[in-house]
Amino acid sequence: MPPLLPAALGVLSAAGPALIWGDIRSKVKGKGRTVSSLVSHYLALKVVCWLGRRQRDRLEADTRDVTRAQRETLLMRLRKNADTLYGKRYDFSSVEDVSTFRDRHPVTDYEHYRDLIGRVAAGEDRVILAERPLVLAMTSGTSAASAMLLSTGDTNSEFFMQGVCVCLDVMRTMFPGTDSLQRTTKFFYNPALCQSEAGIPIGPNSSTPATSRHMLHLYTTPAPAFQVPSERDALYLHLLFALRDPSVGTLESNFSSTLFYAFSTLQERWQELVEDVQVGKLSPSLVLEPQLRFVLERLLEPDPGRAAQLRAHFQQGFRGIAGRLWPRLNLVLAVDSGSNQIYGEMLRDHYCEGTDLYSPFYAATEGLIGVNLWPQASPRRYLLCPRAMFCEFLPEACLEAELPQLLLIGEVEVGWSYELVVTNASGLYRYRLGDIVKVVGFHNQCPIVEFQYRRGQMLNLRGEKVSEVVFLEALKQALVQWPGAQLVDYCCAESSILGDSVGGWDPHYQVFVELKGLRNLTEEQRYKLDHCLQQASTIYKSFRIKGSIGPMRVQLVAEGAFTQLRKRMIDFSGTSPNTFKMQRVLRRKDDAHFLLGKTVS
Repeated sequence: MPPLLPAALGVLSAAGPALIWGDIRSKVKGKGRTVSSLVSHYLALKVVCWLGRRQRDRLEADTRDVTRAQRETLLMRLRKNADTLYGKRYDFSSVEDVSTFRDRHPVTDYEHYRDLIGRVAAGEDRVILAERPLVLAMTSGTSAASAMLLSTGDTNSEFFMQGVCVCLDVMRTMFPGTDSLQRTTKFFYNPALCQSEAGIPIGPNSSTPATSRHMLHLYTTPAPAFQVPSERDALYLHLLFALRDPSVGTLESNFSSTLFYAFSTLQERWQELVEDVQVGKLSPSLVLEPQLRFVLERLLEPDPGRAAQLRAHFQQGFRGIAGRLWPRLNLVLAVDSGSNQIYGEMLRDHYCEGTDLYSPFYAATEGLIGVNLWPQASPRRYLLCPRAMFCEFLPEACLEAELPQLLLIGEVEVGWSYELVVTNASGLYRYRLGDIVKVVGFHNQCPIVEFQYRRGQMLNLRGEKVSEVVFLEALKQALVQWPGAQLVDYCCAESSILGDSVGGWDPHYQVFVELKGLRNLTEEQRYKLDHCLQQASTIYKSFRIKGSIGPMRVQLVAEGAFTQLRKRMIDFSGTSPNTFKMQRVLRRKDDAHFLLGKTVS
């Protein structure tokens, strides 16, 4: 339990049981909750709200003197790890200011740490960190091969205190309905963990769906179902137990892509799910251990009334289905920026039409980066957290420079884009994160940023450097000119990775799109996308005019192709479904050839 929780619980107990129970009764929505579940839910909500207000106040204070907060954060980390092999190499014990650290320590990338992390995995102590890591965390591999990083108790504590608590305070203020005692449906999949030779778990940064297993009663999915190893079967169970409860208050996942795939599965399997609700049994198609099936089926009972309601809702179609299935739904909670932007837009425009969607964090395997204090702003923007990471900024124009000049947090300017360079709580120092962000404003002295793109997810045949944000804008413009077309998913490949299989000598972009409402693309429609990209990127246009880059080739792929691609990528990389991000620029020849094989037009 974090040290602030006992004080909070003391405040609650002083209120008296009668007052607490009266407050609980005023907030209850829905049936089937035990008294102990309601009381636990109420106490957890009150404690986290109390923590959230404290953390929000601290964040506000830090943004008013961001230079001090950054300096204190950096020096605290250097002192903590000064007695490690790495700390002695760079003489952390003698560093007393930011400038000395920057003069002494180089800008780094993953190769700088690879061998050192390997020594930690083998069991060597005090190599980079003074403490033993909790997890050897695997990155999602969006723009390069998945990398192994260290994750510590400090990483998790920062994410909870500076991220979760602050965003819950934002939710309480901006979405008052979330203060009720409604349960959440959390789409989370039990990651497959292995161990290093020293017995340290290897896997994603988070291995439980909440900060504590004691919080599982807040969710519609029963605790045993979170241990189901198959994503397909676990997703079915999440959907089944959510459908049984008409009073669900929040739908939550790490990323909006996870929710989009959940609704796609719901649309595909709703009849099977409704049958299970009606008879109170689990579908025989689920591959479950007999004992687990027995335990889960004991939690079910026939509910023909709810089944009839569900069947009627589904037969009306799937636009706005979330609000019809769960009329008390307050919020959809999932990150929908970066590569998840298109899934967030599809949720808002279709499945979750009429329901607020909040993208709470900007975070990575390396740790918490920023929080969203403006839930309804678009594009999504995040306030950098001054005590989560020590941040430096590499101007976008200098990404390829041999000796780049980095800026501090107080030196960035509105309207400019930078690569984040971070020093975190898990042994990365002046580390190039690969994320390009644009500074769009300041909150007091602290930058507000919009995520732009990953450095490795850029189309670059001739030095034109077309980013994900530029390409997506062009694709949206083209879609307007493809009557009836709705985007499901897309990605691109540079022709160089495909070789002779696509024919022609001229280097070009190979674009794969999955659409609804359009079975064929005419040559004129294909050209529209190339034209829109020329309008969006003057450099791309210049190469097209000179003939240095050939015409874009647009392939319409079969329904479900990207779902299958997603599974292939997860299986290949070992990434958890909870942290997977679709690659917008394919770097593996096998992935591009897979989509070529799914082409229908």
